[in-house]
Amino acid sequence: MTDPLAAVLRDEWGRLLALLVAQFRRLDLAEDGLADAFEAAARTWPGDGVPANPPAWLLTTARRRIIDRLRTETVADRALPVLAVEADLTEEAQRTMAFPDGPDGPPGRIGDERLRLVLLCAHPSLPREAAAALTLRLVLGVPTEDVARLFLVSTPTMAARLTRARKRLAGQHFAVPSGAELDARVGVVADVAYLAFTTGYAPASGADVLRADVAGEAIRLVRVLRDVLPPDHPCTELDALLALMLLQHSRRDARVRDGAIVLLADQDRSLWRHEDVDEAVELLTPLAHAPAAPYLLQALIAAEHAIALDPAATDWSRIADRYRELDELTGSPVVRLNRAVAVAEADGPLAGLRLLEGLTLPGHRLPAARAELLARAGRGDEARTAYDEAIGRCHNLAERAHLVERRAEVPPD
Repeated sequence: MTDPLAAVLRDEWGRLLALLVAQFRRLDLAEDGLADAFEAAARTWPGDGVPANPPAWLLTTARRRIIDRLRTETVADRALPVLAVEADLTEEAQRTMAFPDGPDGPPGRIGDERLRLVLLCAHPSLPREAAAALTLRLVLGVPTEDVARLFLVSTPTMAARLTRARKRLAGQHFAVPSGAELDARVGVVADVAYLAFTTGYAPASGADVLRADVAGEAIRLVRVLRDVLPPDHPCTELDALLALMLLQHSRRDARVRDGAIVLLADQDRSLWRHEDVDEAVELLTPLAHAPAAPYLLQALIAAEHAIALDPAATDWSRIADRYRELDELTGSPVVRLNRAVAVAEADGPLAGLRLLEGLTLPGHRLPAARAELLARAGRGDEARTAYDEAIGRCHNLAERAHLVERRAEVPPD
């Protein structure tokens, strides 16, 4: 795949797919047609050159493929003149891509078709994990392999899950629901958005330390969701989620140096995007006394890092207390892992290691955290063994390089 095509895939897949679903009302047709269009582009663009409007080209091609398939199925054979159809497709595609919100109305009047697609993926007929996986794949174009790594399953297993999810959505109404149905889906969409953000903030595989565009897109999804909700709809957790994302996203320029990952304690804080921090703090201020909730607690933890002038000024005791609340609220092994790291900073590495006892968690983060705490406790041989385990499990090249470097710094006992 050429680089321009890869860029269009990342930037436009979700919007193009949503437009096709909105028009044809069939997810399977839309996805197959768009995939065919990208395949055609991969074959023709290197020889013919990249078209002036690549998204419009892809949209037109996908629509042709879909109409061909409908004709083959004799579902939508309306005996339309072929030339008229071709001209209409091209004109409509160009108009759509030139005026994403409609040429005759103000921006946002028609609504975000990708939001409709997200809400379709959050349909109650789907398990929450399937909804998240399908949204990552369809809306943001995350490769199936990365979705599989995020959910800690094999690629074939995830591919089969995605296929089953698509089949469950066959025939479902492609529209923004209202009332209780909308309320029920908001929580699902919030979780999906944060999972999408995570794939950009900390990619599970590949060479990238972060994918700021994917993380930024997840933030946009939350903003759109907040905008379309009724004014009386409770938004506390959505506001907290947006604040959490902004606080983490604010560090994007400081997290990478010469292609290598830079840990929080070593980051140049002057590179943080302080406008993001300010917006997050503004969102969190009215929530200071709100009941404890998962996104709110995580956002308050991130805010503690954001307001510290330097690493030494970080209030680790308060962060450890927040993680204790979050651990009690969720029982999540990931939260327990993060709590152990915070407790180690506040009370020493042995206190952190005690919290890790008996914890099981797939992936590399648990052995990596254990290795770091063992190294700080002066147990070099155990630390190096734990680093070996973490390195063997890590599929992100930048993180793996960091673990290899860190292991080499640990002296044996």
